[in-house]
Amino acid sequence: MADRAEPIWSRTFLFLCLTQLLGYSHNALLTPTLPLYITHLGGSAFIVGLTLAAFSVTSVLIRPAIGYWADTWSDVGVMALGLLLLGLSVLLCVIPLVETTMVANALRGIGWAGLNTGGYCLLATLAPHTRRGEAAGYYTGIQSASHIIFPSVALWLLDAPGGGFIPVILLSTAIAVLGSLLGFPVRAGRAQLSAPPRPVAGTQQSLTTSTFVDRGVLVATSLLLCFTLPIPASSGFVVLYAREMGIEHIGWYYIVGGSASLLARPLLGRISDQTGRARTIVVGLTLEILGLILLVMARSLTALIIAGVFYSIGAAVGTATTMALAIDRADPQRRGVAMATFSISFPAGMGLGALVAGAVVELSGYRVMFTTIAVLVSVGLFLAFLNWSLLAPRQPTLK
Repeated sequence: MADRAEPIWSRTFLFLCLTQLLGYSHNALLTPTLPLYITHLGGSAFIVGLTLAAFSVTSVLIRPAIGYWADTWSDVGVMALGLLLLGLSVLLCVIPLVETTMVANALRGIGWAGLNTGGYCLLATLAPHTRRGEAAGYYTGIQSASHIIFPSVALWLLDAPGGGFIPVILLSTAIAVLGSLLGFPVRAGRAQLSAPPRPVAGTQQSLTTSTFVDRGVLVATSLLLCFTLPIPASSGFVVLYAREMGIEHIGWYYIVGGSASLLARPLLGRISDQTGRARTIVVGLTLEILGLILLVMARSLTALIIAGVFYSIGAAVGTATTMALAIDRADPQRRGVAMATFSISFPAGMGLGALVAGAVVELSGYRVMFTTIAVLVSVGLFLAFLNWSLLAPRQPTLK
């Protein structure tokens, strides 16, 4: 009963969530802005995909090293520096060239790797053993809360008198830098927690693949990849899709979908603690696929919003549950490496999803693109059933 009674919310967890909210708010501002900015500069849908993919490529490539750095130096420091780089790199976008925007997004990918790797490592340390799904639900819910309002704020600023792309860019910079400063209270609280032992000075360690990769979380990583593939299509390209159909006030798509995601995550994370991860993951994938199919059929703002709700709840289920699964499987002595291995699916999924989405839109249009992404997500169902015995066991229950 002691584990169940152990609280999730501590001062350190609160500041951790605040830093994540600000980091994800920075990204939420740019989610609808960058596709519109690139097309404003004369770029095609394929160039939009390449620019979004640049963010993902750097984040994938640097993440194993950042995970190792979080273990051997500081998880809080990695998170704070990541936020700082996110804020400063986007300033390159004030130069009105597609090329500099692509470079800025590539640098943002490195900062994104630091924000997420450091944050997940801290979450793995702070979450009570029997409440990991619930803690992950709160954590990812707060991350997703930024998408309730900030994409709409960005769209409003773009059309407001005296607004435009530059004010959105400057606001995103300020938010990320503020998040970096909030890393100091997290550091103060983190110092009181037990941490994995650091390598002793003067000792030699051979660097191998296992130094940077935790194989125990690879199933969770693969499943998360399937969940994240649709993000560019459902968050970025959907703005262009709506404009092509002449649908206005698309900001409501983000508000309603983000609200549904925020409300669903803690509850469904708690359910995964009680019933096991497998069923929850299958439900999440099914809801995502249904949401994408409904996007194909959408002809109005209401239809887009309904599709977004199904997709958002599915993504909420999947992100929180796969994260809890990764924490279950992670080596406690190498949480930085484990969380870097797991979280690599975010940029990898978004990068692959952006490239596929951009290419298919150029060749066949938006509806074929959403259909293609839905087919790719369905691979996750095959992986879940194939690894059912690994996912199905329940968390230990206490009487």
